[in-house]
Amino acid sequence: MQFIETRGNDGQRAAKVSFSEAILNPMASFGGLYVPEYLPDLGRAFLEDHLAADYKTLARDVLAAFELDIDPDVIDEALALYDGFDDPAHPVPVTRVGDDVWVSELYHGPTRAFKDMALQPFGVVLSDLAQKRSENYLILAATSGDTGPATLETFKNRANVKVACLYPDGGTSDVQRLQMVTEDAANLKVIGIHGDFDDAQAALKNLLNSASFRAELKKKNTLLSAANSVNFGRIIFQQIYHIHSYLALVRQGAIALGDKVYLDVPSGNFGNALGGYYAMKMGLPVEKILIASNRNNVLTDWIATGRYDLRERRVVGTTSPAMDILKSSNVERILFDLFGAARTRELMEQLDNERCYALEASELDALQAVFAADYCDDDEGKRYIRELFDRGYLMDPHTATCFKARATHADKPLQTIIYSTAEWTKFSPTIANALTGETGSRDIDALQSISAEAGLPIPARIQALFDLPIAQPAVIDKADIESAVLAFL
Repeated sequence: MQFIETRGNDGQRAAKVSFSEAILNPMASFGGLYVPEYLPDLGRAFLEDHLAADYKTLARDVLAAFELDIDPDVIDEALALYDGFDDPAHPVPVTRVGDDVWVSELYHGPTRAFKDMALQPFGVVLSDLAQKRSENYLILAATSGDTGPATLETFKNRANVKVACLYPDGGTSDVQRLQMVTEDAANLKVIGIHGDFDDAQAALKNLLNSASFRAELKKKNTLLSAANSVNFGRIIFQQIYHIHSYLALVRQGAIALGDKVYLDVPSGNFGNALGGYYAMKMGLPVEKILIASNRNNVLTDWIATGRYDLRERRVVGTTSPAMDILKSSNVERILFDLFGAARTRELMEQLDNERCYALEASELDALQAVFAADYCDDDEGKRYIRELFDRGYLMDPHTATCFKARATHADKPLQTIIYSTAEWTKFSPTIANALTGETGSRDIDALQSISAEAGLPIPARIQALFDLPIAQPAVIDKADIESAVLAFL
């Protein structure tokens, strides 16, 4: 399969590229992104054939449908990393939490967040490509808290790869920060910045598109790629768990094959929702995709009104910090799929230059045929955490936002799959406050409080973070990012 560009071709790059080229060089013409030339048909027959399939078999067959230029033995090696999850036979448990509500738990990997689902195998694939080409790569990552730890985990000590990871200082939980700043592998660099996630992501995109930066890297015999979901190597793995979650409901007797469901996704950079959208386009029976936001509710406004307006907005810190994002990169891929390259380029250039664009009425209709959205403030989220805990289920603040979107937009009597993106351990002060009312707790104190309240042990890997030395203390101004990365190399 070939990959094409969301904003059209500039005449300087190839009009179509292979999967390996798209993941090694993820930024396309005019600052756009790569997308598949077409989506394979994974309709009823595919679903029937995989009713009894384990996760790795399903993943292998979904990837095969894309006809990727990656050796099958490398795919097998990459998918084998799911064996390191909590339960190798069931890396993604799907748990019933209500009469028609299920939670797909995506956080059972090494860094306790859903980013492991894509980044664990992605690290194997990209490093293998670099070695076979005898090339050295700098992988850039910008994180609001979960991409960073997962990127560092998958690439640490891998050959032909170095990683520079940017995070907003003060914009992550203590556990997320410790997962990054205690990493000491020689090929990893973690940089805190004075700013928010949008600043980190903007810096990443600027470097990816900078000819002068690439020229400096060339002097160091280094090429450039990215681990954020601008890279389709992330997205291709994020389609799989939506299909798996649907099949899990069939296996558990909640639905019959062919019944439609709601997919309810907490959304920051929109990669998780995009994976659900592509699964729907490939044949998964989905009624609608519900987008859950926090007070940084630009996506809610966009889906409700067609206006993507950043002019009067600044990122607001919330108790669901991985969603404290205003410029969601993967919205661009939705625009391309619905409206084509020329319109996508027009809209994205308006957003870049004017910080606002508006869809036409017919375009809004097309968007709303697939998506509905709502946002959940911090107090509402904590009420949902307490309510579900009283019913026997412990969840993190991002998962909690989904219950608001379900309450306001799941208007048909269908099963809803909520995607839980992080374990409770990563946001313990918020959860402790929701359960006991305590305030001002440090993460370690809150972890102990929740452990006692819920009768759950603190995972050893999380507990150990508080005793590890800080290996990556750097916090810098945005203007110094490029020089800091070059100094690392």
